[in-house]
Amino acid sequence: MLQSPRPTVYIETYGCQMNVSDTELMLGKLTESGYESVEQPDGADVILINTCAIRDHAEQRVIGRLGEMKSRMKRDAVLGVTGCMAQRLGSQLLDRARHVSLVIGPDSYRDLPLLIESARSGIRTTATEFDLEEHYEDFTPRRFDGVKAWIPVQRGCDYRCTYCIVPTTRGPERSRQLAEVVRETESVVSSGISEVVLLGQTVNSYFDGQHDFADLLRAIGNVKGVRRLRFTSPHPNDFSAAVIRAMAETEACCEHVHLPMQSGSTRTLKRMLRRYTRERYLECVDKLRKAIPNLALTTDVIVGFPGESEADFEETLSAVELVGFDDAYTFKFSLRDGTPATRFPPSDTVSDEIASDRLARLIATVRAGSRERNLKLLGERREVLVEKSARRGGLLQSRTRDFKTVMIPGDVSSIGRYLSVELTGTTGSTFIGKVVPQRIALPLAV
Repeated sequence: MLQSPRPTVYIETYGCQMNVSDTELMLGKLTESGYESVEQPDGADVILINTCAIRDHAEQRVIGRLGEMKSRMKRDAVLGVTGCMAQRLGSQLLDRARHVSLVIGPDSYRDLPLLIESARSGIRTTATEFDLEEHYEDFTPRRFDGVKAWIPVQRGCDYRCTYCIVPTTRGPERSRQLAEVVRETESVVSSGISEVVLLGQTVNSYFDGQHDFADLLRAIGNVKGVRRLRFTSPHPNDFSAAVIRAMAETEACCEHVHLPMQSGSTRTLKRMLRRYTRERYLECVDKLRKAIPNLALTTDVIVGFPGESEADFEETLSAVELVGFDDAYTFKFSLRDGTPATRFPPSDTVSDEIASDRLARLIATVRAGSRERNLKLLGERREVLVEKSARRGGLLQSRTRDFKTVMIPGDVSSIGRYLSVELTGTTGSTFIGKVVPQRIALPLAV
């Protein structure tokens, strides 16, 4: 008697690394429940769109994608929306897209197999309750990346920045127990992965009731086999002296911090409710750089925030130049329903024309500074970890400890290996490198 084939599932992911990690959790749960993961939605029994809600543009992309799926999915397929947009809109998504059967928030993935089975019988479901105890400790993620592992250590956020939807979509902050993070790290290392990225909405505010983020960094850095340790995204307010000292003293901690600034203007930062001033941000940068030589910094910056004047924007440009960021993720402000920013008067609105102009000037400033610094690095030798094949050119993409992207020649057998490279060229944002032999220390003659 022929055995029936396993049902198939396709998951498409939008947004941040936390969403990538959540997709890995969902795939792990569904694989354990008898599903087979596939690379395309056509013909899949289950299609899940794992969503982001941080900006309106991200949500509009998902709405468009749901429309496309209607013509691509087979008649009896189950289509679900998961993640932050699902949490924010809830049953509205079922009303807007009749071919969607499931709307599932980030704290409801444990019930995913049962919810899918209900959808097969015609029951359309919304599951968006917060569960402040849920960390999916018993899930085994199905990791996409064989080179680095995303490990969530904290979910939710207690900061209430006026522009941010995350507290609404992810709930209040809660941290995993340190022992559980260590256990997962040991499991990751045993599979052959040597780079670990700790994830949290404000990851350096981690506290499990007994251990803080400094304790966590030291514990993970001491796991045998962890060669590179990164984390994202921290908040400037939570870089205590103990955390900075732990970073400096933990050998595996990489010389890179993604430090969201959002604005270089104290006036705008106050309206954003970021809870630090321009001066305190620059002081944090100074403390990090004094403790960690050759530290690379990247950041997030928003332009066009309600009430942002030209003088405020000029302060942002000057802060970018003062810090000398290696790169920046730059955005025009996107108003999100349910955030305090909706209560600013319409007269504070910055026109799209002005915001677009400021964004272009900001990008030009970031790129000019990055190019100038990168040109000075040409000829240096760096250790890189080969991550994947590049999109074009027959090259491999690799990364230095300080998060520089280096394209090198080679074949896929080098993926996952540490190599020594010489930086031979730069596009301004990325490098071209050549592999150089690693020197082997020979014993002295007696």
